[in-house]
Amino acid sequence: MGELPNAQFILTGSSARKLKRAGVNLLGGRAITLHLHPLTTEEIGESADLNERLCSGALPSVMLEKQKEMRALILRSYVETYLKEEIQQEAITRNIPAFAHFLDLAGHENGNILNFLNISREVGVHSRTIKEYFAILEDTLIGFRLYPYVKSHRERLIRHPKFYFFDTGVVTALKGGLSAGMVPGTDSFGRAFEHFIILEVKRLFDYRGREAKISFFRTSDGAEVDLIIEYAENIWAIEIKASSAPRLSDIRGLRSFIKDHKCQRSICVCLTPRLYKEGDIEFIPWQEFLRQL
Repeated sequence: MGELPNAQFILTGSSARKLKRAGVNLLGGRAITLHLHPLTTEEIGESADLNERLCSGALPSVMLEKQKEMRALILRSYVETYLKEEIQQEAITRNIPAFAHFLDLAGHENGNILNFLNISREVGVHSRTIKEYFAILEDTLIGFRLYPYVKSHRERLIRHPKFYFFDTGVVTALKGGLSAGMVPGTDSFGRAFEHFIILEVKRLFDYRGREAKISFFRTSDGAEVDLIIEYAENIWAIEIKASSAPRLSDIRGLRSFIKDHKCQRSICVCLTPRLYKEGDIEFIPWQEFLRQL
């Protein structure tokens, strides 16, 4: 507040989704839109326990709680009282059980390519309804879609987006994994680490005002790159691996991408203790990668 002594903060309980749909004057051209995210690594510090961050996320109320049991209670309460009660009121549907089932399933689908038909069969509603449910999560800032990289002439590219919740702890709570925690080397740990890095990139770019575009790359034959960053006519292709020593066979999607696409940097963000390079690919500790953004 020292730099903005006259700043005022006005907090309201209005639903952004309802305001948009009610035709309320949103002060277009007269207001500046800023996004307030959960805490970043810059705010928390690099020395914070990574396992705990992947499991419990970075909501301030959770991070400030020292007892693990209380952190889990806060996250469970958030999921039950906000996601499953408040947001389901946005669904404009009487099928409350279907929306609750959808939320549970969406937690397990976090970071996956969206298949609306498969999800609709599981939930028992039309695929149009599933699309509307995801739109509600986006409108209420609970998550976002990551779209595929399309500046390519290769055929048979995957066109469907992925969906990510805004916090890793919320996903853990939705999946019922708070008690078990995160165990290095497991699939859950790897998926949470990928989610964590993508969230950090999005948060840091928002706060720094970077006009950067983020996407992912995947072909129908399975070649995938977790994150493509396009910024100031530069392209970074990034694979995220929760390993201290990723093998070249683990990053075949990245190797395939750089053969067919021009990019300034090809990076494997991982748990290695030191930066090293193999051919054109940089293997970078996640802390150093975030510092370079």
